Amino acid sequence: MVQRHRARSRHYDLRLEIGGVLVSWAVPKGPTLDPSVRSLAVHVEDHPLEYIDFEGVIPRGEYGSGDVIVWDRGTWAPARPEDPAADVAAGELHFDLDGEKLAGRFLLVRTGRHRGRSGREQWLLLHKRDEHAVAGWDPEEHPRSVRSGRTNDEVAAAPEALWRSDAPAAEAEAPAPAPASAPAAPDALGGSGS
Repeated sequence: MVQRHRARSRHYDLRLEIGGVLVSWAVPKGPTLDPSVRSLAVHVEDHPLEYIDFEGVIPRGEYGSGDVIVWDRGTWAPARPEDPAADVAAGELHFDLDGEKLAGRFLLVRTGRHRGRSGREQWLLLHKRDEHAVAGWDPEEHPRSVRSGRTNDEVAAAPEALWRSDAPAAEAEAPAPAPASAPAAPDALGGSGS
């Protein structure tokens, strides 16, 4: 699955379930179907499986604070199914996606510069030239959640859920509090109506 996440900066989080966790890369410009594009992908910490369908807000002051939508979801299959975790450790993972937006063969490859300024591994994400490739395909032209149909702005304005990164994964997602109701408007004559 891929989440569009507006934290300190907007990025897309590519998450592949491997070994009972969501192995994750932050892709600043987003994944694309355009095979001519080489996208930076920063390998970040694994996320718990409970995060797979999260859409809402991570409160200010918590790790990753900002709004999150489920930008794409589907299934994935490693090209070498024997041990995808070993392929990640070796720095090169070929895989197929069958999502609602993304499809086809992708490649994640660790760059020669293993660590960027953040101290995290830098990788490249690219789409192979196959029947799913689309020249000029821009993820920003497809801003809506595949889960709710909402944009990040809409989720930020009226979140349905919060994620507490300091809570155990099974308890981290909670319903967002209902927004405070606006005061009742006076009637057209300016009185209380009585």
